[in-house]
Amino acid sequence: MEKQKNKLFGKNSPVGHWEMSGFILKKGFKTYPNAFPKKMIEEFIQKTGVKGILCNEVGSGTEILKRFGEEQIKTGYPIIYTSADSVFQIAAHEDVIPVEKLYEICKIARQILNKPEYNVGTVIARPFIGNSKDNFIRTYHRKDFESEIFGKTMLDVIKENNQDVIAIGKIQDLFVGRGITKAIHTNGNIEGIEKTIEELNNNTTGLIYTNLVDFDMLYGHRNDIVGYAKALEYFDNKLPEIMKAMKPNDMLIITADHGNDPSTPSTDHDREYVPILVYGEQIKKGIDLGIRLTFADISATILDILNLEQLEGTSFKKEIF
Repeated sequence: MEKQKNKLFGKNSPVGHWEMSGFILKKGFKTYPNAFPKKMIEEFIQKTGVKGILCNEVGSGTEILKRFGEEQIKTGYPIIYTSADSVFQIAAHEDVIPVEKLYEICKIARQILNKPEYNVGTVIARPFIGNSKDNFIRTYHRKDFESEIFGKTMLDVIKENNQDVIAIGKIQDLFVGRGITKAIHTNGNIEGIEKTIEELNNNTTGLIYTNLVDFDMLYGHRNDIVGYAKALEYFDNKLPEIMKAMKPNDMLIITADHGNDPSTPSTDHDREYVPILVYGEQIKKGIDLGIRLTFADISATILDILNLEQLEGTSFKKEIF
């Protein structure tokens, strides 16, 4: 699918998931290609109570850990950095700033960065472990604190109509807990796939919404082509089990919230076409859905099938049934 030319207001997970769910961002978040301004950092230090910060640069998280990780352990100062996306990332060793304390710092940062003058889309807690630059590893205790500016989504509509909205992976974070009836946090793709199969085997109604974070976090951002390929192969091998767990009237949609090609020189998200694959016993075979104008066509179709209130996007229900 491809976004419309006049609606390129983001290419990261929250914007992609919101659009996929029926809310299209009309005004982009602010990015910081020259790092964060002094005023913002001073306010962050004052309100969080940290003694100081490290880094304040634009760059790859793994490289920044190599450069500043050891100093973070020595000083206790959090590492602050950003990327091409609108993100304020806070990294700290789990033994130096415990995870829950890091989350508290992120919540304060989230309130600061809601100001229109800053307008940052996502605050990300980036805990890591290890004892030297050669073995620092970012953990699955990562947590995203999103802006709450997004409007009504299909999650809200489905929940309002007393149906299940099962959020697996980082979905709860992306939607700040809104429109969700059950949240299941996971440690990577394997657990995300297993939890999805478990929920398919339950008598759920409505929506199971799963994010498989490893494609992005472990492979796309690290330009790990081999790892990406192995993760795809693992998922492909689990598809028969997923399909077997589906009921006759279930529909499976496989897509992506943004591009993250591991073969490009950049380690950031990119604006590439993403797939949309639809499967179900009642779904027509061999249908080409073409290039869609917006990710919101997915939610439009889901809500159409459930006979619920339509949001943005164009349903392709008639094309697949």
